[in-house]
Order: sequence, then structure tokens, then C-alpha cells
Amino acid sequence: MQIMNLIEAYGYVGVGFVVGLESIGLPFPGEIALVSAAIYAGTSNHLTIAYVILAAFAGAVLGTSLGFWLGREIGFPFIVRYGPHVGLTELRIKMAQYLFWRHGGKVVFFGRFVAVMRALAGFLAGASRMPWGRFLVFNVAGAAVWAGLYGVAAYTLGDEVRRLSGRIGTVMLVLAVGVIVSGVIFLRRREKALATEAERRFPGPLRHGGDLEPRVPSQGT
Repeated sequence: MQIMNLIEAYGYVGVGFVVGLESIGLPFPGEIALVSAAIYAGTSNHLTIAYVILAAFAGAVLGTSLGFWLGREIGFPFIVRYGPHVGLTELRIKMAQYLFWRHGGKVVFFGRFVAVMRALAGFLAGASRMPWGRFLVFNVAGAAVWAGLYGVAAYTLGDEVRRLSGRIGTVMLVLAVGVIVSGVIFLRRREKALATEAERRFPGPLRHGGDLEPRVPSQGT
């Protein structure tokens, strides 16, 4: 009811605001706001579905981008400084950067459809020093597909979409947990090989400024 009151009072701004706060990493129901606003648009003349989708898209892109900035400017230096106290050595941080360099686009895009990852993807991408341009492409793509898919579905199906979105969210969460568990097992088995590859791609000390791009040694060196 509070979400609907917010939507009725502030319309598109309220939708974008809630989605944006969730995308930064705060515990706000961004998906519920989008679905509720889309259903409201389909049952009244107070909102237009195209603008609902646009507001959710804008909130998602801006919020996740701010989360990225927080991860890059605050999260990364914090991890570099205090990570060794909890076992996050410089080499392990490089391993995380290497994995995000290779697979970060998938995390940013598909994370938009998983409740927890929707809030953390931007921060993790920034803390892993994912290049800004690549992050922006997957951030925009994920936000567009998510806002369009859920917005149109809620507008068309009405309250039925609440049940469907809950099931989809549960399935995506289970898949995400499975991927994380499999990833942990994979890392434990291939830690030495990954460490070698990470050091080859990112030689030298960790850098504190700018996006971290891989530096591939020339052949013969």
C-alpha cells in the first residue's frame, strides 16, 4: 500500500526514485514499484505505460551507475586496504578483477533480474574495476530489457503478473545461488591457474586510479 501511495502521489518520479534507490544497493522494492505502476497504468488513466517503463529504465541506469561509482571510489580502496586482514590478498583481488573482466557483463545484465544482485551488481562491478564503457553497455541493456519485459507483462496481465514475477524471481535466485556455489568450487580447484592468468593480465601492483584495463605482455616476453 505504501508503494501505491507513493506512485499515486509522485507518479513516474516515484517509480524512478524507488528503482534507483534499489539499484544503488539500498533495500527498496524497485521491482514491486515497476510492476505496481504498470498495473496501475493498465487500470486507470493516471499513468502511461511507456513513461512508467522509461522512468524505471532511467532509475535503474542511474542508480546502478551510482552504485558502480561507489564501488570504484570507495569499495575498491577499502578492499585493497583492509582486504588482507580477512584473507583478500592482492593476488586474490586481481583474481576477482580478472573474473569480472571476463564475465562482468553477464553479472551486470542478468543480475538485473535477481533481487539481491540487482542491488549489488553496480557496486561489485565498480569494486572490481570493470571498465566504465563496458559496464555502461550491459547496464543500459539489462535495464532496458528488465523494465520493458516486466512493465509490458504487468500492464498486459494485471495482478496475475505478481504471482508470475515471484516465481521467476525465485527461479532466478536459485540459479544464482547454484552459479555462486559452482563458482566457489571452481575457484578452489583452479585457484593457482587463475592466479597465474590474473597476474599475467594485470601485472604489477594494484592501481588506485581509473578503470583497470588488462595489460597483455607482448609475445616473446
